[in-house]
Amino acid sequence: MEFKDFKKLFQENFAKITTDVNTLFEVEVDKDEFWALYLNSFPAGTNEVYRQRREYDCSCCRHFVKSIGNAVIIKNNEVQTIWDFVTGDTTFQPVVNALSQYVKSKVVSDVYFTKFNKIGTDKNFEDDDGNIVEWNHFYLELPKRFVDATGKSEGDYKGSYRDIRNVFKRSLEEISEESLLTVLELISQNSLYKGEEWKSVLTNFLKLKKEYGKLETEEQKNNYAWEKSVTVGGVIGKIKNHSIGTLLINISEGMDLDVAVKKYEVIVAPSNYKRPNAIFTKKMLEDAKKTIEDLGYLDSLNKRYATLDDITVNNILFSNKDSAKRIGGANVFDDMLGDVAGSPKKFSKVEEVPVDDFITNVLPTTKEIEIWLENKHSSNLVSLVAPENKDAPSMFKWDNAFSWAYSGNITDSDIRENVKSAGGNVEGVLRFSIQWNDSSDYDQNDLDAHCIEPGRNEIFYGNKMNYSTLGNLDVDIIHPTRNVPAVENITWPNKSKMTSGVYNFFVHGYSNRGGRNGFKAEIEFDGQIFSFEYTKEVRQGEKVQVAEVTLNKDGTFTIKESLPSSVSSKEIWNLKTNQFVPVSVVMFSPNYWDQQNGIGNRHYFFMLKDCVNSENPNGFYNEFLKEDLLKHKRVFEALGGKMAVKDVEDQLSGLGFSSTKRNELVVKVKSQSERIIKIKF
Repeated sequence: MEFKDFKKLFQENFAKITTDVNTLFEVEVDKDEFWALYLNSFPAGTNEVYRQRREYDCSCCRHFVKSIGNAVIIKNNEVQTIWDFVTGDTTFQPVVNALSQYVKSKVVSDVYFTKFNKIGTDKNFEDDDGNIVEWNHFYLELPKRFVDATGKSEGDYKGSYRDIRNVFKRSLEEISEESLLTVLELISQNSLYKGEEWKSVLTNFLKLKKEYGKLETEEQKNNYAWEKSVTVGGVIGKIKNHSIGTLLINISEGMDLDVAVKKYEVIVAPSNYKRPNAIFTKKMLEDAKKTIEDLGYLDSLNKRYATLDDITVNNILFSNKDSAKRIGGANVFDDMLGDVAGSPKKFSKVEEVPVDDFITNVLPTTKEIEIWLENKHSSNLVSLVAPENKDAPSMFKWDNAFSWAYSGNITDSDIRENVKSAGGNVEGVLRFSIQWNDSSDYDQNDLDAHCIEPGRNEIFYGNKMNYSTLGNLDVDIIHPTRNVPAVENITWPNKSKMTSGVYNFFVHGYSNRGGRNGFKAEIEFDGQIFSFEYTKEVRQGEKVQVAEVTLNKDGTFTIKESLPSSVSSKEIWNLKTNQFVPVSVVMFSPNYWDQQNGIGNRHYFFMLKDCVNSENPNGFYNEFLKEDLLKHKRVFEALGGKMAVKDVEDQLSGLGFSSTKRNELVVKVKSQSERIIKIKF
C-alpha cells in the first residue's frame, strides 16, 4: 500500500468517527517520544534510510503527528483515537496499532485546540534530475466546529473548558443524589424561593449523577466528565458554584435542612421574604406519621376555636356577668357577687399599674372591664384553640390540650411594604415615608423627603444622618424605575436620643421631569399610621408641607396636619379600633393553667366580646410540642398550617401580651368606682 492510500484511509476514518462529534479532546504526551514511536513502529525493512533520513521521516508528517496525533474523541464514555482503523496492510497496520495503544494509555487532559482548519501538507513535489517526484504527507481539513474562531489564546481557550470540567466533576462527586431529590421535592411543594427556575437544571443533573454513579474506574469517571462537560452548558457544568449548588452541597454534607435552606435564602431572597411553606420531604412526612400513630396523637391534630364552655373557673382571672354563667365550676354565689350595688365614681387621672399588681389587687373586685383598642394592638390579637376531640391526648409540653395563635396576617400598608423592599427601616418610634410613581403613568420626578428637627437641623438627601438624634434618611430615590413605586424614608429608632419639640415634615420637588400625579405620604408613631395624599403636580423647587409632629416632654407624640390625613378607626377581627371594647374573660395562657409554672413564657389574655378571628391560624406551633415530637418539627410546622382551626360560635379571641415583651394597655374597670388604668407589661 502506498502512503497516499494510507492517508486516504486515515482521512476517511477521521470523517467517520467525528460525524456526530462537536469537540475533540487530547491526551498529554511527550511529542518527541510520540514521533519516535511513529518512526520505530514500521516493520523492519519498511522504513529504511532514504538519502539521509528514513523514508517516512519528513518534517511535514512530523509536524502533523505532533500537532494532532494525540487527539481523541469520547463517545458514550469510550475513548477513540484518530489511529483506530484497519488498513489491511502489513506496513502501516503496526504503526496505527502502536500509536493507538500509546494514546489510550494516557489520560485525557484537555480539549483539542487549533486556529487552523488545515492541518499538515497534503503533498509537495521535488525535481530529481529532471524527474518530478510527488511526496504525500498526513493532511486533514477540519470542520469549522473543531477550529477556534474566538480570538482567545490557547491557554485561555483550554482553561475555560478545563474549569467547567473540573467544577462539573467535583459537583458530580460532592452533590449527593439524596440532596437532589430533596431539593426537587421542595421545589414541587413551592417551598423554595425561586426554586422553579432550577427544576429543569436539577432534573438533568440528577440524570447525569445517576449515570456517573454507575461508573467503576477513575478513568471512566474522568472521561465521562470531559464528554458531558462540553455539552451540558455552563449552568449545569458549574452548578456547584451557583446558589442552588451551595444548598445542595450543604445538604449533602449533612447540614440541617432548615438551616441549609435559610442560608440559600440569605443569598437569593430579599430581606422581607417569607417562605410560603414549611420545609419537609416525603420521607420526613412518613416518619412523622408513624410517630404520631405510634404515640396515639392522630386524633389530637384536629383543632377548633375554644369557647367559654371549654374552660373552668380555676383558669379564669376575671369574667363578666354574662360569661360567668357559662364557665364550668362557677356557682350561684359567684354570680350574685356581680349584683352588689355600687356608686360608680369616674376618675379623670390615668393610673399606671404593673400587670401582676393589676391581677392581684384590681381584678378580684372588678365587675366590668373595657379595653381601649388601638391600631397598634393588631399584632396582639390572639385566639384560644381547643382540641376538637376533648378526650384526645395532649401533644403539648403542658398538661392540657389547649393552645393559642397570635395574628400573623395583618397587612402592612403598601408604602410600608415598599419602604421595606427598598431597604428602609420601618420599625422606629417615628417614621416619615413618601411614595410616588405608583400609577400607570411613569413619573420620573425626583421628590425628596425632608424633616426640620428641633434646633433647626434638617434631614434630607444632603444631610442624611443626625448622629445626635439618630434621625436617618435611609432610602433616597433619584431616578424612579418604570413600574416600581419610588419611596423615600426617614426614621428615628428610639425616643431617648430625640430632642423634644416640633419635627416639621415636608416634600421638596427637587426636579420635575413631567410627572403630574403628586405623592402619598405616611407618618407613623405609637402604632398609628397617618396617611396623606397630595394629588397636584409638585412643581420644581416647590415645598409641600405634610405635618408637624411634636415630641412632648412627657415622651408622647402629637400631630398637627398640614394635609388632611386618613387616620381613623379601622376594623380588626370584627372590632373597631380607637374605642373601648368590653372584656368577656381574662386568663393566663394554657401553659400556666392549673397552677402550672415555668413551661414557656406566660401570656395574659383579654378575650373580647364579639371578637372574631378573620385569619386561618395554626392549630399549634413547634415550640408547644413535646420533646419526642420535635425530631419531626418541619412536618409539624406544615401540619400546624394545614390543619385548619374549625370555626365555632362565640370563639374566645382578643388581645394577648407576653410577659417577656414591654407593652401597655389602657383599660376602664368598674367596681365600686370607675377607674382608667394603664396596665404595664
